[in-house]
Amino acid sequence: MTALVDLRNIYKIYGDGDSEIHALDGMSLKVYEHEFVAIVGASGSGKSTCMNIIGCLDIPTSGEYFLNGTDVSTMNEKELAHIRNREIGFIFQQYNLIPKLTVIENVELPLIYRGIGAAERKKRARAALERVGLADRETKFPSQLSGGQQQRVSIARALAGNPPVILADEPTGALDSKTGKEVLEFLKELNRDGTTIILITHDNGIAEQIKRVVRIQDGKIISDETKEAQA
Repeated sequence: MTALVDLRNIYKIYGDGDSEIHALDGMSLKVYEHEFVAIVGASGSGKSTCMNIIGCLDIPTSGEYFLNGTDVSTMNEKELAHIRNREIGFIFQQYNLIPKLTVIENVELPLIYRGIGAAERKKRARAALERVGLADRETKFPSQLSGGQQQRVSIARALAGNPPVILADEPTGALDSKTGKEVLEFLKELNRDGTTIILITHDNGIAEQIKRVVRIQDGKIISDETKEAQA
């Protein structure tokens, strides 16, 4: 079975000489279709650099990265942007919604960049909002929503393009514990429905609720464990 995400001996090095920093130090990782994986590490462990590589927001210094079968490790920025828009749905800690756009306009935005026509965009955006339980909020603005609702809009935006992989960066970090638990439960539900999710977190409490946990320290994977049953 081909991995959706396939990192092969990835190095990301900043600086040179005595000031050289190995943010990723020979990392190899495979994530397969339908998996829910938590990548866990403390500040400075390399997890954010790992996220940037997986999300095609940066390229490695050396090594190979195959995303859904395509080698993206040597692509230029334009090529990476094209891949990002089609292959990865992003969920951010701070939601990254545009305040002046309505809920449905925020969800449509990545589809505009993809060149999808207005009628099809609206159809996909509405379907995604329906899926996250916000069909009745499409004309609202982000400021009119709770934090949990805003995060659901960002999830809908990630889902609208039907990407092979959802990459969630501390998706509960800006939420209170009750709302954060609700958002995590919703992500688990999406995964049960077949969505592949990679979640980046520093929170062991979050990681314990996810079936597969990859721990990073000093740019290396120090453990990769899969539970028998998801909590």
